[in-house]
Amino acid sequence: MSQGPSSAKGRQVANCESCEFYDYDDYLDAYVCAQRLDQDEMVDFLGGNTARCPYYRYYDEYKSVHKQI
Repeated sequence: MSQGPSSAKGRQVANCESCEFYDYDDYLDAYVCAQRLDQDEMVDFLGGNTARCPYYRYYDEYKSVHKQI
């Protein structure tokens, strides 16, 4: 069973669009990271340098369906 995106060396590669914490904010009318990022992490997020994000968690929208099977 796949655990989400990973690199050739087996470590996870962060892709914000597939992350559990990447949510749409109605107030901002944009997608944002819902994690509380410190200043350095926010600079990386805004610059698109998220390959080593410590909070990345693959979002599986069918997770509850897998449990029912």
